[in-house]
Amino acid sequence: MSTTEKPAPTSGKPATSDKPTSMNEASERDPYNNNSYGTLIDQPYKAANLPVIDVPDFNERVIRSYEDGTGEKGLPADLGTARSLIPAGTAVLRDFSYVGPEIPIFITENCTGCMECVTECPDTAILGKVLSEPDLESKLEKIGNVEDRTMFEKQWSTTRKYYDGPKKKGKDGGRFAIIIDPSKCKGCAECVTVCGDDALKMIDKTDDKMTEIRKSHRLFKEFGPSDEQYINDNLLIDMMLREKTHIYVGGAGSCAGCGEGTALRMLCAATGAKYGDQWAIVAATGCNTVYTSTYPYNPYLVPWTNSLFENVAADAMGIRARWDQKGWSDKPIWAIGGDGAMFDIGFQSLSRLLASGMNVKVFVLDTQVYSNTGGQASTATFTGQNAKMSLHGKEFGGKQERRKEIAQIAMMHPRTYVAQTTAAHTNHFYKAVLGALEFDGPAIVNCYTTCQPEHGVGDDMASDQARLAVDSRAFPMLIHDPRKGATIKKRLTLQGNPAMKADWFTNPKTGETVDFIDFARSEGRFSKHFDKDGNPSKLLQFTNQDRLENWHILQELAGII
Repeated sequence: MSTTEKPAPTSGKPATSDKPTSMNEASERDPYNNNSYGTLIDQPYKAANLPVIDVPDFNERVIRSYEDGTGEKGLPADLGTARSLIPAGTAVLRDFSYVGPEIPIFITENCTGCMECVTECPDTAILGKVLSEPDLESKLEKIGNVEDRTMFEKQWSTTRKYYDGPKKKGKDGGRFAIIIDPSKCKGCAECVTVCGDDALKMIDKTDDKMTEIRKSHRLFKEFGPSDEQYINDNLLIDMMLREKTHIYVGGAGSCAGCGEGTALRMLCAATGAKYGDQWAIVAATGCNTVYTSTYPYNPYLVPWTNSLFENVAADAMGIRARWDQKGWSDKPIWAIGGDGAMFDIGFQSLSRLLASGMNVKVFVLDTQVYSNTGGQASTATFTGQNAKMSLHGKEFGGKQERRKEIAQIAMMHPRTYVAQTTAAHTNHFYKAVLGALEFDGPAIVNCYTTCQPEHGVGDDMASDQARLAVDSRAFPMLIHDPRKGATIKKRLTLQGNPAMKADWFTNPKTGETVDFIDFARSEGRFSKHFDKDGNPSKLLQFTNQDRLENWHILQELAGII
């Protein structure tokens, strides 16, 4: 088993050797060992005690060939490929440092330690850590190169949250760092957008700056895990300070800024915080499987299998039954899929699962479009949306049908936990997922996930658009928990939505009402519904009313009106 016994030394100098090095060690290709297992600290390869796959051989032979560009023609056909098997976490060995002309840098004096950037990054490229000041100073002293020591020390901030607070209680202050993994960052700038403190900014990649960032990331991993005394379990957003929550590692092939990537990372973090790696994923064919299992790269550190487009729920039920037979009833199973797997062709199978009472959890990546096959419309698509198979033309202005509301339909199944949330609403998201995990029966979490190319928004806009979707009633948040009472009114809460008792939310900064037309105006998929003066089409006005009617139904069910 290959380990990370020979990382680049803390002098900041790259490791060199005449003999071939492991893919999990520093090399000429990766001099500071940025592409190594472990997210916050160095780890060995994730072993698999199976006779059908040799993890070290796969990583050293197959991954190496793909990374150096010889895989397509240089690798012979083998059983691993025929069996479609990929070891856990191989995507971490993938290098994306050549992607994007810019990279974020950390401005320590502005940071408050809010962890928003760490949480919302879709590529596990923004990493946080907190150490006690004495421990940090001790580790810094061991860096032989004075310039490297000074450079790295400047990246540890003194925030009110981790430093001033403990100091007031007579404890050592905690120094907090945000470090960029240059091998995983795609330059989407989502971290800059979500940072309300201006503690991150994008800069051009230069050789000198990239060397500094690579050195910093290497030192960051060598400095060990976060100090547990500074991690508050009541602050759910802090969970990514722990290594065990990084079940979804960097290196997935998703688009820059992908909303699905962030949602999957957060889902894995919440489940990992509670169950470590003792759980599994059954993923329906779709965009999520394209970027998480494009051979030979796998970003998951838990058992994962890819089911057909239409039967992920049935597949998960079968695995659940077998696991229960083996006495593994305490290990969760998440069935993951998008519009087709859950709203459309796979809907019957999903309904069967929810009606079965089986303890399977379902996570829906709701993009309102078939992202991986070219942007076709689905039953989750909003009325008027311009998508393939519902194109905006002279006769019809995009999709004519109303959107299917999967949350309301799921609530009508017997004793089913239902949540509708977004990754941008961090606390609501984590509470929804943890609630689903704690529930002893079927649970479904429907998550709004921005798809930049199909929604027609910028790479850095996933979080902003998700918030606007909620504010405009396009995608209301909710949690329906059967444990809360015998009536829907008692079981359903709309907490987290703005102005819950009103028709529309009024922006306190502008005094203007926020409705679906405002949301549509911000996305390219609705651009043809506005004339040259910015006036919305009649169909878009109909959609606006449809969204209000849907909101009224939820208000009525929750006993608000």
